[in-house]
Amino acid sequence: MKRNTITGAFLLCAAAVSMPHAADACSRVVYLGDNNDVIFVGRTLDWRTPIPTNLYVYPAGMQKQSMPSGPMLKWTSKYGSVLAVGYDGGVTEGMNEKGLVMNGLFCKESVYKEAVSKNDKTPVMSLAVFVSYFLDNFASVDEAESWLKANDFNISGETFDGGTVSLLHWALTDRSGTTLLIEYESGKMKLFKGRDLQVLTNDPQHEAIISINNYWKAVNGANMLPGTVRSADRFVRASFFIHHVPTNFDYPHAFAAINSIMGNVAVPYGYEIEGEPNISSTQWTSFADLNRGRYYFRFADNEGTYYIDLGRLRLQPGAPVLKLDTNDSGRPGFFGDVNGHLKKSEPFTPMW
Repeated sequence: MKRNTITGAFLLCAAAVSMPHAADACSRVVYLGDNNDVIFVGRTLDWRTPIPTNLYVYPAGMQKQSMPSGPMLKWTSKYGSVLAVGYDGGVTEGMNEKGLVMNGLFCKESVYKEAVSKNDKTPVMSLAVFVSYFLDNFASVDEAESWLKANDFNISGETFDGGTVSLLHWALTDRSGTTLLIEYESGKMKLFKGRDLQVLTNDPQHEAIISINNYWKAVNGANMLPGTVRSADRFVRASFFIHHVPTNFDYPHAFAAINSIMGNVAVPYGYEIEGEPNISSTQWTSFADLNRGRYYFRFADNEGTYYIDLGRLRLQPGAPVLKLDTNDSGRPGFFGDVNGHLKKSEPFTPMW
């Protein structure tokens, strides 16, 4: 089965398999407090050029579909959510009002399930709205897992940026601290679930990278850790540190811990290796606070970290779509709670 090409607008940790310039880095780390009152999901997004990413808030009660035509899924959103939307064309990640977080990261080993013929009636899911489907419909990892096991769908998308081919795997985490990892291998979906799935990077896929990490556990990270920005090295460093920072931290110190770890696995701004164009700078970092409904965001060239507080917004059916335009000339001044900077907006137009 051939690899499906996917719209780069929402696959912003993507690699240009068919181009000489590519990205090969993104990291996701989950901080679990002792009593689950403090749970953060941190994520870095790395790319060779600046990524235009705006933040949208969608209310519940919106009618949506997974493709513009043909076999598709149709639904009405049950929950409101905050979404990171690349190029105003597709969802990279987000968090809903129930505290379910979903992130897509590049994985060049992915081979999706796609239509076997033109007469295939299996619903098709565009990656432009893939993340939205889960955030719109599910409050927990268990609900998402049950749906995935009971429903079949194909994946579709488009190339971008002159022919970039992008491939992903995804992770969802809920307020129980449980993570669900979705990967595709040879057209078959593989699911992994547990509270121990606190780190996700890129390649290799889950089972292989766990073997690599087990080797480094034996070395003992207090003695030595791999220091490059490659996927496996970032995984090992993130795994070591997330398991060696206190889990009884209060809120500010827990945020400091996850922020420090994400900095440790980020790629320095402007860094590149001659002859290795797949190593790209971290463009932005996000932090999702699952229990308080805060979604933090920071561009590498921004002076401060800011957040959208879902708990202080109208998310019921009939509420407007809101947008934070990060390309606004005032972006460098964003800091702290930016609910007041959100403006009513039309929904973004998916790049199917």
